[in-house]
Amino acid sequence: MWFRNLLVYRLTQDLDIDAEALEAALATKPARPCASQELTTYGFVAPFGKGADAPLVHVSEGFFLISARKEERILPGSVVRDALKEKVDQIETEQMRKVYKKERDQLKDEIVQSFLPRAFIRKSATFAAIAPAQGLILVDASSPKRAEDLLSTLREAIGSLPVRPASVKIAPTATLTQWVQTQEAASDFYVLDECELRDTDEDGGVVRCKRQDLTSDEIQLHLTSGKLVTQLSLAWQDKLSFILDDKLVIKRLRFEDLLQEKAEQDGGEDALSQLDASFTLMMLTLVEFIPQLFEALGGEEIPQGI
Repeated sequence: MWFRNLLVYRLTQDLDIDAEALEAALATKPARPCASQELTTYGFVAPFGKGADAPLVHVSEGFFLISARKEERILPGSVVRDALKEKVDQIETEQMRKVYKKERDQLKDEIVQSFLPRAFIRKSATFAAIAPAQGLILVDASSPKRAEDLLSTLREAIGSLPVRPASVKIAPTATLTQWVQTQEAASDFYVLDECELRDTDEDGGVVRCKRQDLTSDEIQLHLTSGKLVTQLSLAWQDKLSFILDDKLVIKRLRFEDLLQEKAEQDGGEDALSQLDASFTLMMLTLVEFIPQLFEALGGEEIPQGI
């Protein structure tokens, strides 16, 4: 149970809900299979374990872990287009008339409805951790749309969710660019070997570097010419590494071997205990890491009222 990506959301008010109440709320929005004519369904599932008795909320050290599952029928657009063209050609040939947009749209809807029961179903899960004491919700996703799907469904389930994406006082590109320029990051942070550089011009160039010495003259020349660092690979202490972008999205989050080994030792032989130990250690690490990251980036911009 190690998150691979991270979107950080700040609660703008205290979340006055305990695990029991949250469990009951999530049960009102359960995941379910797509019906024959449904394109997609979305709801909550047990983050650990299977079966009807598995809890929808896993609690450890004051942290809540939840999971949502999306089921969607995959209907390739090319298949629909080919079927529609065949149907339109048939009508125009047999009836010797033109098929216009309104009728074409109606035919398309009929084709989609006829194909849906035979379409493949794809399932995907999104995990989120709630840290009430710290006022944070952490979503294991790199796509804001995917995170918002979970948060909006959670909002519907509990009735209110005063939350917004975390932000910092200084534009992240300015700080990341400075770190590469000076070849020195903030305390406990280390610049690694990957970055993305962009021209400030909207139509300007983009340079992506992997396994590159970011202190090289080549990189410095790009910065001197006006490019800004919009993604940068970093490490924090000896605990984790990640890619940070200019929207504060954390990608390719990797917890170092020492943490993973400690979780294995703490969890023992039982699989659920292993999951619990890794979740607990991950959250204890993240609630220490996130404030330090925001401080290194110029300080978190705290909403009024907190």
